[in-house]
Amino acid sequence: MPSESQSLPFDPADPKAALSQLPQSSAVFALYGAEAHAQPYIGRTPSLRARLERLLQPSPKHPRRLQLAGRVRRIVWRLTGSDFESLLLQFELLEEIYGPKSLERMHLGHPAFIRFLGSNRYPRITVTHRPSKREADWAYGPFASRASAERFSDEALKLFLLRRCTDELDPNPSHPGCVYSEMKMCLAPCYQGCTDERYGEEAAAVESFLATRGESRLVTLRTARDEASANLEFESAAALHTQVQRAEAVRALAPELVRPLSQLRAVILQASANPGEVAVFLFENARLRGPAPFSTLGMRIQNEQSGSSSLFAHPVAIEPIPEPAEIEDQGSEIREQGTGNREQGTEIRDQRSETGSQGSGIAPGPSEQEVSGHEFSRVAFSPQLSGALASKESASDPPPRLSRSILEARMEATLSSLKKSAESPSATVRQGHLALLKRWYYRPEARRAGEIFFPDDEGLWPVKAILRGAGRVAAKMLTTADPQAGD
Repeated sequence: MPSESQSLPFDPADPKAALSQLPQSSAVFALYGAEAHAQPYIGRTPSLRARLERLLQPSPKHPRRLQLAGRVRRIVWRLTGSDFESLLLQFELLEEIYGPKSLERMHLGHPAFIRFLGSNRYPRITVTHRPSKREADWAYGPFASRASAERFSDEALKLFLLRRCTDELDPNPSHPGCVYSEMKMCLAPCYQGCTDERYGEEAAAVESFLATRGESRLVTLRTARDEASANLEFESAAALHTQVQRAEAVRALAPELVRPLSQLRAVILQASANPGEVAVFLFENARLRGPAPFSTLGMRIQNEQSGSSSLFAHPVAIEPIPEPAEIEDQGSEIREQGTGNREQGTEIRDQRSETGSQGSGIAPGPSEQEVSGHEFSRVAFSPQLSGALASKESASDPPPRLSRSILEARMEATLSSLKKSAESPSATVRQGHLALLKRWYYRPEARRAGEIFFPDDEGLWPVKAILRGAGRVAAKMLTTADPQAGD
């Protein structure tokens, strides 16, 4: 178990003494026997005490239930905040003990990928469960299942003229061809129906389609459609619009998680076992890292059940609250300034009386009450009473602009800490982490706790969006901890 774990000795003669000290929280646990070489029993549970009471406290009502009390001498556990964290920690513990067999114990199979065979003289695509690390740039996934990967592959090939046969081609004009070449759905390189250069262009278009989940094809078709419409070629525009709709339908079959394996990166936010924190996980280089704690201190978190039209405000840093002594000093300054304003108003009134008697035509100025009241209200409702002192600035001066907020810097530091351990994972860890990510992502939305974020087109993390997601995760933690918070 990691260093954050807790340990407790267990006496089979008095099981209640140890079980009463266990928390009723979600955890991953390991039960160790008296022999040092014995393999521990590892499991995960949403309630540690209830689970171990069933395993370590004999019950005459359930004689067939698994009982380990006679073999256990030590209990080790680590609290977790989410099922995602529990599964990852359980896999890491099993992998240390059982190696590749840990995949079978947790039923973590190979995820399905679409593989682009670009090294072939006449490239084609196929569905595989074992994408090679050497060709990670040409493996696209993971998909929810092999059936979903095959469906996407079949529908994508309908948009192109790439070959579907699996033979090693030796182009010959005497080759009989296949049904796809007769239906004009293939360039037929088998009997030299096209040049190698033309087939290479089609293969490159398919590779780009897979890498961008159809965006490259859509951009080309939309541009051509708009040009045809601008040139009043409405029949061509209608035909191109039909192709756009077909490409969009194919694209919808590939979720956002489907990416080139070498470029598959994601930030996953989960609830934390520690209050006031959100657990951050990073998937990069086919490996999950984390959890890294992200403190929600300084974030404005609103309750989902509060009835607000904006459920979650943008994360902001908490402003300092003035002490009572500071408020009293500010009140003294305001009173002194108000006295000065009244004296200024008296002086203006006297000056107006003099100018009015001379008949110079100057419009009468504001009264003492108007001058004093206006100036006092401007001072009284200044930001001095609501937080930190703010110096007066002219209306022409632009407001101060910060390069980055405190929370953004905090999140970037958290992500940087996860990138430090960049060692290459083993084949078992690579497959297990991919399977865990795929299993969590393709759960029904109602059961998929947490949030996931992907980098933008430039490879940068959307830090502001991640912060808003952290606020949502923290709000759900508060709601779970206090179900009556919104009443």
